[in-house]
Amino acid sequence: MLSQEEILATLDENGEYESLQFMPEMLQYCGQRLRVYKSAHKACDTLTRTGIRKMENAVHLQGVRCDGGGHGGCQAACMIYWKTAWLRKVADGEPEPSTPKAEAPEDARLLPLITLNARGPRFEDGAERYRCQATELLRSAPEVLPLKNLGQFVTDVRTGNFGVMWTFRAVGVGFYNRFQGVSTKVLPKWARHRGGRHWGFLKGRATGKTPDIRKGLEPGDLVRILTRKEIEPTLNDQLLNRGMGFDSEMARHCGRTARIARRIDHIVDENTGRMIHMKSPCLVLEGVICEGALNANCPRAITPYWREAWLEKIEEGGSDADQSKIPAQRAAE
Repeated sequence: MLSQEEILATLDENGEYESLQFMPEMLQYCGQRLRVYKSAHKACDTLTRTGIRKMENAVHLQGVRCDGGGHGGCQAACMIYWKTAWLRKVADGEPEPSTPKAEAPEDARLLPLITLNARGPRFEDGAERYRCQATELLRSAPEVLPLKNLGQFVTDVRTGNFGVMWTFRAVGVGFYNRFQGVSTKVLPKWARHRGGRHWGFLKGRATGKTPDIRKGLEPGDLVRILTRKEIEPTLNDQLLNRGMGFDSEMARHCGRTARIARRIDHIVDENTGRMIHMKSPCLVLEGVICEGALNANCPRAITPYWREAWLEKIEEGGSDADQSKIPAQRAAE
């Protein structure tokens, strides 16, 4: 990782390089040695749902997620994008440099610039408006990557992001979902395969208001993710439970066990930049991420949010069979 001064030299007056923001949360990593996790040559659009978008000259680093310190304590813990211009490859066997005098971020010229640009104009009610890599994704990744652009999948394999068979599945699922989307527009209901539902074939079965189920779950608890059959009655026809979605990527984890990592009660709304305080806090599970298996190999490794209604606590000291289901860490945590 380059030094603060070297990174400052790459940034424009908005604290950005190629329209990608360098955020205050990234300062702590300046000068450190870190390993590349995945190439960030593309990203899923969680703002306008246009699909996959092209990102230039960027990577994700192992274990580096945003801690929200520069954005009101946002708890989303997004994987951070790093432009390759901010990094220098270290040759194998290259010795560690002698420990330099610690930089004082509060005195660096970089901090005022990136702190200023982490905020936008306040809302009319006086609330802070935050700007971050997630809220500005459409500017840093302005080009949509259509599924028919198969070069993106070649890059997935070439960079080591995903294997060949995994990628074949992602492509197949992508084309199947496109077909299903068209079928819902041009075919009568009786002629649609599986009702026109996307791969995974989830179906919300709740009638009326979706249930608000509290089980008193806390960080550190060992839980089992319920089966699809158990979860579908908590979802409406839009696959939402009180505004929170459950999708096929999450359904891939049904039946698995994991520990609760943390509770989420406030995050920055990517569309508006406003801090949202959740009426019904949700949970994040250790080692459980969106793997992009059903979403065109997106490498963002977003941590899904889980309602307590979708989880079941497992008492400690259970059977070996229960314990063996705990998933290995497969993500940059």
